[in-house]
This record gives sequence, C-alpha cells and structure tokens, in this order.
Amino acid sequence: MSWSGKKVLVTGAGGFIGSHLTEELVAQGASVRAFVRYNSRSDHGQLAFLPADAREKLDVKLGDITDPWSVEDAVQGMDCVFHLAALIAIPYSYVAPASYVAANVSGTVNVLQAARRFGTPRVVHTSTSETYGTAIYTPIDEDHPMQGQSPYSASKIGADKIAESYYRSFGTPVATIRPFNTYGPRQSARAVIPTIISQVVSEQPELRLGSLTPVRDLNYVKDTVSGFLAIAQSDACLGEVTNIGFGKGITIGDLAKRILARCGREDLPVITEEQRKRPEKSEVFELVAANAKAKERCGWEPRWTLERGLDETIAFVRENLDLYRPKVYAV
Repeated sequence: MSWSGKKVLVTGAGGFIGSHLTEELVAQGASVRAFVRYNSRSDHGQLAFLPADAREKLDVKLGDITDPWSVEDAVQGMDCVFHLAALIAIPYSYVAPASYVAANVSGTVNVLQAARRFGTPRVVHTSTSETYGTAIYTPIDEDHPMQGQSPYSASKIGADKIAESYYRSFGTPVATIRPFNTYGPRQSARAVIPTIISQVVSEQPELRLGSLTPVRDLNYVKDTVSGFLAIAQSDACLGEVTNIGFGKGITIGDLAKRILARCGREDLPVITEEQRKRPEKSEVFELVAANAKAKERCGWEPRWTLERGLDETIAFVRENLDLYRPKVYAV
C-alpha cells in the first residue's frame, strides 16, 4: 500500500509518537490531518519540530478527543485514522483518574463511532504494554492476561476492549497496536530516559530516580512508527492486538548506567527518591515483548539498537535542554 495521496487522520498528533508518525506520513506523500487538543496559545505541541515544509502540508484541526462533534468533523472523509490521543502519565492517573476514563475510553468511543458512521476503511487504535501489568510470564505475547495496575492502564484496557467490541459488533475495520516502551527525540521528561539524560547533561550533582529494578523493553520511536504503518497496511491485523517491541529487557538501573557511560559521567551518584516510586501494588516490574506476531501478520521487526537510539535521544536533549527542568520531578 502506498500512502501517497491517502487522506490520513492522526489524533494526538502533537504528542511524542504522534508527531513522528505525522512526519513520516507526510514524507511518504499522505495528505495528513493532525488532530491537536485546543489551547488558546495555538500551540501544536511536538509538531513544532517538524521541518517547515512538512508543517505547511498539514491540515491541523484543533479540538478535544472527548467531544464527539469535533471528532466527527476530523474523521469525516479519511481513508485511515491513527488514534493516538490519550492521557498517558501514570503518576497523574492516581490524581485525576476520571479524566483518564474521559480521554482514553470515551475518546476512543468517539473515534470508533465516527469511523463507523462514515465508513472509514481503516482505524489503528493505540494500546500500551502497561495493560499487561507485571509479567506472569515472559516474553509477553498478545494472549497474556491484562491487569489494571494503575488507573491509566485500566483506562487503556477499557479502550482496547471498546475497539475489540466495535470490530466484533459492527465490523469496524480496527487494528490495535500495543507498543512497549517507546523512546526517542521529543519525548517529555515524564518518561524515564529523558529524565535521566536531562539530569546528566545539565551537570546535576546526582541522578534522582525512582525504583531501579523494574525491567522495560525499549523501542526506538522510528521503529514504533514503522509498526503503526505496517499494522495499518495489514488485513491480518484487523480485530487483533499486535505487540510492537524490541524483545529484550533492561532494568532501569542498568539503563541509567548505560546512559551515564555514553555521556561520560559514570561516577555520578544515583539517588532513589520515594516520590518517584509507584505504589507497590501498582508498579509493573517486568515488560518484555514477544514480537513474533508482528512479523507474521505485517512483516514488522525492530531495526534500531538501543545504543543508536540512545545517542539520537541524548543529542536531542542536549540541543533542547531548555524544554526540560532537570531539578523538578515531572509527573
């Protein structure tokens, strides 16, 4: 399938992954409508990092994923919808859980109902590896039980089941992508890798983190984007959940050591702060993807090594350190 001339909607286009997906779709010749949450500053989020010629080609729609009318207006006439709009910060979900249900569950209903109304040929719904909770077995395949270990993960489980129900009930052509821990340029300090890098390159006297023992499967953002495109092009992914992950795990402590080494600060003390830890029963201790079905269904496999991806991310943070507040814990 060629994306040239295709009318594509990306919800959450102003976010980290959404902006990279939008950029790649424009590069491949798609006519992209970028759905961005309204704000009075006319701030389009991470889309500001796209090259000027790419930004000029975008049809930016300001709206709110919780508003069905603005969602319908965005979805109408599209050949494909990539639904990424969501609240994703786990710590904030402990504070404002109802907002996660509104954005993640009701917002997904709005997208799918609009796609159903207009007969949209393809919808890709974005899940998260957090829906699995702490691994009962590894690597985690798509049949692993889902466990709501935070209000965020519970809301995404609900959204995933809504997507499944629309496929089963109405034949809506929706495929669910379940990315593991994506990282790369433009990611906020809410995530662990930018948190580490921003503290290290800003010459902080110590590195402040939460728990160092959880294991994460880290997937560079360009590999995640290629997963979105591959799943959208595959009929075998319709009505299914497909993992997109590198397939190897690393503890947060060992990840910190690798970043320190690549930045030449191996001797920097690492301090564990209680405020950065999740509640004990909410922490997800191990996430490692089984990615065989991605290769079988849509021919996807990761291409970026962790070292190469970290170097790209370190370079971005160094060049844009003003976007980060290394002394502040970003929820």
